[in-house]
Amino acid sequence: MPATPVITGSPRLRPIVREIPAYAPGQLPRGRGQACKLSSNESPYDPLPSVREAVAAAAGHINRYPDIAATALTGALAEHLSVPASHVALGCGSAGVIQQLLAATSGPGTQVLYGWRSFEAYPLMVQLAGATEVTVPLRADTHDLPAMTDAVSPRTSLIIVCNPNNPTGTVVHTGEFRAFLDRVPGDCLVVLDEAYREFVRDPAVPNGLDLYRDHPNLAVLRTFSKAYGLAGLRIGFLIAQPPVAEAVRKTMVPFAVNTIAQAAAIASLAAEAELLKRVDAVALERTRVRGELLAWGFPVPATEANFLWLRLGPATTDFAAACERAGISIRPFPGEGARVTIGDRSANDSFLAVARQFQRDAAHATPAGHRQDGTEAA
Repeated sequence: MPATPVITGSPRLRPIVREIPAYAPGQLPRGRGQACKLSSNESPYDPLPSVREAVAAAAGHINRYPDIAATALTGALAEHLSVPASHVALGCGSAGVIQQLLAATSGPGTQVLYGWRSFEAYPLMVQLAGATEVTVPLRADTHDLPAMTDAVSPRTSLIIVCNPNNPTGTVVHTGEFRAFLDRVPGDCLVVLDEAYREFVRDPAVPNGLDLYRDHPNLAVLRTFSKAYGLAGLRIGFLIAQPPVAEAVRKTMVPFAVNTIAQAAAIASLAAEAELLKRVDAVALERTRVRGELLAWGFPVPATEANFLWLRLGPATTDFAAACERAGISIRPFPGEGARVTIGDRSANDSFLAVARQFQRDAAHATPAGHRQDGTEAA
């Protein structure tokens, strides 16, 4: 019999892999109430029938590799957005495209600059790329572009501006963003992350597609996960000048955008008018829910995304626990605030009921943990 091997050590892994936490997705609802998942910025609507049909048809061909160039989808996007096909690059969700951008621009010795707090995956991906992260605190819950400009150094290889910003929903406007672009060195790539672009109603918010042609160092990032309701299929895309788009195509994991995702995205573009009606409904609910919260005294900045940001500070954890007890999951950032996705009207009403009760309970409790009537708070 062969001798049993003796295990004397463990595989050598990069230190950063041990140091960074894994990305934490939005939690599923728990508790006793009606389950409402408002912790991930997903569409509350089921896929459209035409998209389901496209998915079913594509499923019959999954024994074959997908088109690595996603030729049909690239062409559909180019026509839909009125850009050349050579300006389009795809990835496994917008996060996948960011990884491709980092692989193309950044590594040891370089710096990646972004505002904070912003999308939670940014620091994880930057650290894995081996680059140094440089963060600039938000001002009034949005990007402080002048401060970000001042933070640019000769080592800065990539700058990310999430607009609307996740998790605050706040925006920078066209004039200030143009001024920012004019001050950034031309050899530093600026990524305008527009994952929530379809939910924007403020006409002063820049549309990256109107700017990138005059700024070769600007790349525009979008996704099918949010407004198009394809979060489960992971497909994002970038629009940029050919040298950047080509680099992003080269750094994509082969076949990362699968056959079903490509078919669903093409069908979604064809059904955009129907999908955008759903986006309008979310925007209306966003206004209604924020109005109720403001009336009750919650601090909620204006948002152009499909979620709200509640600046709750030390009360964040207690608020998230109150939601959880009611079967509602939200995205808490302890000590800072909570992000709450806009769901359908029923889910939003369930959330508002919890928020209203939380506000009432807080009004009847003193900082020492006693109610106004002198009894101890539970």
